[in-house]
Amino acid sequence: MLGTFQQSQLRIEVEASQAAIKDSILRPEKLQQWLWAQRFAAGMPEQLHQGLAFTTWTGPIAIHHQVDVATPNCLRLLLSQGIDGFHEWYWGEGWVQSRLEGISMLPLNLGQTLSLLSLRQFLTAQQRV
Repeated sequence: MLGTFQQSQLRIEVEASQAAIKDSILRPEKLQQWLWAQRFAAGMPEQLHQGLAFTTWTGPIAIHHQVDVATPNCLRLLLSQGIDGFHEWYWGEGWVQSRLEGISMLPLNLGQTLSLLSLRQFLTAQQRV
């Protein structure tokens, strides 16, 4: 794999319940709304679950995801192709934490930061509805 090894861990506070955060991360219908920079493969299930494999695209770069862990407060994705590594999500009442490690030519920390800010904005907008 071409690229450099990168790692990043970020945690943000959000004005949202644990249940709202869980739905925004584990339900592809909602996930696609705030991860606007990624295109998802067709035929996604209602909820991410252990063993599920799917592909997203960031521009022309495909990233294959294998769901390693999916619980009410944790999601761990094993990544390959455009990123060789993993992405972990943890959440609770009012907070979300993301840990990303991998080899890639993509700027992982920038993408991770933008994703978390987009999630916070999405959750804030959902609270107003």
